[in-house]
Amino acid sequence: AVCNSNPTPCNDPTDKLFTVHGLWPSNKNGPDPEKCKTTALNSQKIGNMTAQLEIIWPNVLNRSDHVGFWEKEWIKHGTCGYPTIKDDMHYLQTVIRMYITQRQNVSAILSKAMIQPNGTNRPLVDIENAIRRGTNNTK
Repeated sequence: AVCNSNPTPCNDPTDKLFTVHGLWPSNKNGPDPEKCKTTALNSQKIGNMTAQLEIIWPNVLNRSDHVGFWEKEWIKHGTCGYPTIKDDMHYLQTVIRMYITQRQNVSAILSKAMIQPNGTNRPLVDIENAIRRGTNNTK
């Protein structure tokens, strides 16, 4: 979706699974809190998380700079989650945990509903219903 809505088109082939768009935790009041702290991401500590993050949360606009993208997301959004989100590594670990273990894996949810990222347009209601069923959200 970001590739279709961004003025800079994505040059890479479409991903074969639905990926994370972002994690925007907030313990601040206001409509869209941003940049709550200016703590930089410690890229040296990412280590063994890199491979997972590149798959589930890629920088689709610049595949050669995933770390820069994650740092931007951490500073802009992740820092607003303190104290629930303790630090930059906890932020990245939370993205992985939500995607893999907490039934937030939209690729798996939609695949189970026979909805694939293959360029086929689907009615929004089909996608919403599949996600609601997959996350036990009946609102």
